[in-house]
Amino acid sequence: MSIDYRKTVNLLDTPFPMRGDLAKREPAWVKRWQEEKRYDKLRKLTAGRPKFILHDGPPYANGDIHIGHAVNKVLKDIIVRSRTLSGFDAPYVPGWDCHGLPIELMVEKLHGKNIPAARFRELCREYAKEQIARQKKDFIRLGVLGDWDNPYLTMDFKTEADIVRTLGKINDNGYLFKGEKPVHWCIECGSALAEAEVEYEDKVSPAVDVGFPVVDAAALAEAFGVDNADNALAVIWTTTPWTLPANQAVALSPTLAYGLYRTQRGLLVLAKELAEAALARYGFDGSPCIGEANGEALEGLRLSHPFYARQVPFILGDHVTTDAGTGLVHTAPAHGLEDFQVGRAYDLPIDNPVMDDGRYKSDTEFFAGLSVWEANPAVLAKLEENGVLLAHVKLTHSYPHCWRHKTPIIFRATAQWFIGMDKPGKDGEPLRKRARQAVDVTEFFPAWGRARLEAMIGGRPDWCVSRQRNWGVPMTFFVHRETGELHPRSGPLLEEVALRIEQQGIEAWFSLDPKELLGDEADNYRKLTDTLDVWFDSGSTHFAVLKQRPELAWPADLYLEGSDQHRGWFQSSLLTGCATIGRAPYKQLLTHGFVVDGKGMKMSKSKGNVVAPQKVNDSLGADILRLWVASTDYSGELAISDEILKRVTESYRRLRNTLRFLLANLSDFDPINDAVPFADLLELDRYAILMASQLQERVAGDCYTRYAFHQAMQEIVGYCGEEMGAFYLDVLKDRLYTTGADSRARRSAQTALYHITRSLLLLLGPVLCFTADEAWAVLTGSDEESTLFHTWHEFPQLPAEEAEALSAKWEAIRALRAQANKDIEALRGADKIGSSLQAELTIVADETLYPLLASIEDDLKFVFIVSRVTLAAGDETRLTVGASAHEKCDRCWHYSADVGQHAGHGDICGRCVDNLDGKGEVRRYA
Repeated sequence: MSIDYRKTVNLLDTPFPMRGDLAKREPAWVKRWQEEKRYDKLRKLTAGRPKFILHDGPPYANGDIHIGHAVNKVLKDIIVRSRTLSGFDAPYVPGWDCHGLPIELMVEKLHGKNIPAARFRELCREYAKEQIARQKKDFIRLGVLGDWDNPYLTMDFKTEADIVRTLGKINDNGYLFKGEKPVHWCIECGSALAEAEVEYEDKVSPAVDVGFPVVDAAALAEAFGVDNADNALAVIWTTTPWTLPANQAVALSPTLAYGLYRTQRGLLVLAKELAEAALARYGFDGSPCIGEANGEALEGLRLSHPFYARQVPFILGDHVTTDAGTGLVHTAPAHGLEDFQVGRAYDLPIDNPVMDDGRYKSDTEFFAGLSVWEANPAVLAKLEENGVLLAHVKLTHSYPHCWRHKTPIIFRATAQWFIGMDKPGKDGEPLRKRARQAVDVTEFFPAWGRARLEAMIGGRPDWCVSRQRNWGVPMTFFVHRETGELHPRSGPLLEEVALRIEQQGIEAWFSLDPKELLGDEADNYRKLTDTLDVWFDSGSTHFAVLKQRPELAWPADLYLEGSDQHRGWFQSSLLTGCATIGRAPYKQLLTHGFVVDGKGMKMSKSKGNVVAPQKVNDSLGADILRLWVASTDYSGELAISDEILKRVTESYRRLRNTLRFLLANLSDFDPINDAVPFADLLELDRYAILMASQLQERVAGDCYTRYAFHQAMQEIVGYCGEEMGAFYLDVLKDRLYTTGADSRARRSAQTALYHITRSLLLLLGPVLCFTADEAWAVLTGSDEESTLFHTWHEFPQLPAEEAEALSAKWEAIRALRAQANKDIEALRGADKIGSSLQAELTIVADETLYPLLASIEDDLKFVFIVSRVTLAAGDETRLTVGASAHEKCDRCWHYSADVGQHAGHGDICGRCVDNLDGKGEVRRYA
């Protein structure tokens, strides 16, 4: 009777399937994790450990999450999980930004505009709750572990109160002031915009050259050293003709040289560097320069406004350049920041004729009731009528737009509340200086983030924090009706209001009768109706959240957001932190790039290149999306497409197959009863454990610590492919399959595999959270177990010198093995052998390599996966590969001279006979 030797080898199975079916199975895991309250269990397990706090930058509660949201949340989850495995208590409290205009617009769209204010705010709150519920569901589906039952919301009553308290502290510290100065103003929003709410897009504008008649011809002649300067025009160039009604001066550079040019139109004052190009625009080529003067010599000379009956002066400003135009700058302090600053130095009027809706006031001569855009052609007509329009062309240039409406915005002076950047605080320190000092001590990932934030802090204007909106945290101050000054007891009053907001929300302020707090003083004061910039809301959460929740801590260890947040949340948090506590509310800043398609193009619905995270989850599974995030260098743009996801899926399959092999070969291994002491392990197994411990040190000790996740994935994928698949597991198969099930040789291999598998699953846990826990349940035999309930694997340790020698020995052997594999493949390609086991290998080794190979003795053939190795010493190393002349063993597939020579055992070799009926073969090294 023939024996089926396939049944005599240790080919084991595992409940860990080859196919992940992630899209179908992950939702059930998510449900179970929530039912088991894994986050709460983790908090109990990690209580007492050192804290690591990643503070969540709140997404806006409007619309479904997109792929950028997914990248952001997955990166945060990887960090929280890896820090937990590193021995920290790393709670994660997700948050949402809930106030602001986009929600107002959606509520208006859904319910109409003519709604009582209190009811409108109620509808905004309800809408935000609905959006949060939708987004939360998608974030949880991604496997992001956090306190989803208790997130922070900027519209929580307590949080709203603490945002108000943050404002009060900034005022107490002397950084808040009221001023009338130009701000970015969106006509559609009817409100001032923050710097972070402004985008720059191309716009076509009328570029005009306008002559301002010189009033004092004699003074001009004297300055230019000419006899007569009658009928002279000072020529400005502007792309915003609509701002000319607010003109109060013409600015010159104090250092530029200006020329007086005789033309068909009379004398023109132009900067000499720009004169040739300007005269060509006017058709006055060849006009001679009859005099020259620097800007300082012209300061104070009077000019006539081009269409109003008023005079304006020449003034000096360092902002005047020769980049374009004429070198003479039309100055309207109400419509430009530099204009405002130079106007303040000269005490110029801030005349703003433009109302909130972008239309001119009813008393604006010539242009009453027109919108600023309608005024452009009307202004040009008036200039033409007065004979002072020298040139007019259409110019395409970069222009600020509202990030919400995508419409051009304007600069207009309004009475607003500002946090001063250069205004000394109560302790005499300007906020800009404090912010720069805070940036200096912050660690940046990637490092270029520092220069970006430094530049933005260095160049930013005062922060306009007031908004003319309905759905927002109110500025809870009382101001005097006549003087406009804040109430002298603003601090205590603000705290009383904050206590009410804790109970009733922001409605406590909007419905407040001032007499309740001010008594008889109420007639002299009015409540501010302004709300706070939403960036102030989110920027204050370090106080409103980190300092208020006992499981968190201040300052945060890390803030992580997209690269646009250098001008947004990173900056607003930095400024509120410095203005209240004197330092940044974070120790580290991590910046990730934006997601683009496979061709590097920005995603848009019109292009049809949007990749929705929901679709990826439903088709491939969240672990595939997470692996894509972790495998991509987030410091630049993150490219995604179906083809890219296909490659990621292939990487996942290779990782899964490795895990399946490991788990299958551990299915009959009990680490308590079957493990072999480290000192008794076969040498190759000790080396394998050493390789795994070095991988863990590179990944857990370095890559995860530096947030270099794509490098971590490269290390893990490379390890599974090279160290494991192409070497250790390849060599190990014979020992695992053919030696006795309970033999020392096999248990030694399983002991090494247990260490490797446990470490590998913990390393994969932060990224492949579903797959790692699925495999962990198989390894431990418990569905309630999780990689997160542990810390990095503790490997048995070798003395440093012994570890170095062991590593050097096997690296040299592996290098020789790689050369042997090439020679064997050449024989296979020539059809001289089938598998490598049909080969026999002769090695002549030099004096360095020979003792290493000789020390492995008869186990050498298992390392090279050939049926025989003949070893000799020589002057240099040479390999010779030939085909075996012997028969193939039906059980182990080695070719051996004693195949078929053992009674009752058919065509198997003596080694297999011993493994089946005898004491079993002895392996010492491999």
